[in-house]
Amino acid sequence: MKNLAKRIRILVYKLKHVKQLDKYILKQVIEMFIMGVLVFTSIIFASDTFITLIKQISMYGIPFKIAFLIIILHLPSVFVMTIPMGVLLATVMTLNGLSLSSEITVMRACGIGINRIARPIFIFAIVMAFISFLTNETIVPVMTKQSTDLALYAFSKKNIPEGKENFTFKEVKDNGMLKRLFYVGECTDGILHNITVLDASKDGTIQILQAREGNTKEEGWQFKKGAIYTVTNRGKALDTTLFDDTVIKFGMDLSDEINRNLASEHNFIQLCSIIPKANEEDRAWLTISLFDKIALPVTTVVFVLIGVPLAITPPRVRYNRGFLFSIFIIFAYYLVRALSISFGEAGSLAPALAAFMPDIVLTIIGVGLYYRKVYTIC
Repeated sequence: MKNLAKRIRILVYKLKHVKQLDKYILKQVIEMFIMGVLVFTSIIFASDTFITLIKQISMYGIPFKIAFLIIILHLPSVFVMTIPMGVLLATVMTLNGLSLSSEITVMRACGIGINRIARPIFIFAIVMAFISFLTNETIVPVMTKQSTDLALYAFSKKNIPEGKENFTFKEVKDNGMLKRLFYVGECTDGILHNITVLDASKDGTIQILQAREGNTKEEGWQFKKGAIYTVTNRGKALDTTLFDDTVIKFGMDLSDEINRNLASEHNFIQLCSIIPKANEEDRAWLTISLFDKIALPVTTVVFVLIGVPLAITPPRVRYNRGFLFSIFIIFAYYLVRALSISFGEAGSLAPALAAFMPDIVLTIIGVGLYYRKVYTIC
């Protein structure tokens, strides 16, 4: 009781100074926000990001150092995603802690309403939403473009041992059987000379490619002045094709990976000019990505709207459930987001509605909960 009385006296003194109340709440919010961003960034970085790292190394033969640098260049885009999560965690944990220590009850007894208590948090959320938008418009496009260029450079240098003569390298199937065998007579200035490729990737037939020179590009392997012979497993010739210049993908095309970064490589205005020129298939997801550049920062404020009423617990609750609330809200948000974007890409939802659907759903729920909390004594 003595500790509670002392805390009440300190709190009453702070409430006499309005600016002190803002500082008191903001200090705790910022500390929790930094911790939340670090935690969520680490989780995303350690899961999805490192899976991408392993995929780039195993599928495309990109060296570990370059692959790791590519991942680091994607860090700003991860930071943009974790800002709303960090603000939500900071809101719920801070207010839940104040509620459990009876400080919210004392504030309301002194005539300080929920709106006044939540005001500095909403201001902080709006500031972070602007920072998220500016980061996504300035830093993320530059970093993503550098990441793509680095991936293309690494892929173009794949399997190019400069200055080496009469060497081979091979690809194998999942069962360990030979898939392709490459023989190169010489490599000078990044160009392969006197190439022979034995391709056994198709059941029942074998293709033998011979070319005077070639190299690797982001589209695949480029060969010049050669021929392709198709024979059966028993050695019977089926077809012969002569060529001056041809590109063969050999299952190592990076175009899908590159297209995934297209929206992130451009800011809002640039994306507006790209969408009319895109084909019908790409226009839907590019338009969704355009609206998502606004919808994602808005989520930061929406999370506060729904987090404030959930964080202020009744007096009978004596444990901090803020973290559980945060995880539940984040899970619900990304579930609705995944569904709405899928429907949007399929054409079932308008692109703008697909991008803003999670914000709309959470805003409706948040307004209802916030209204009840503000006008109900808890």
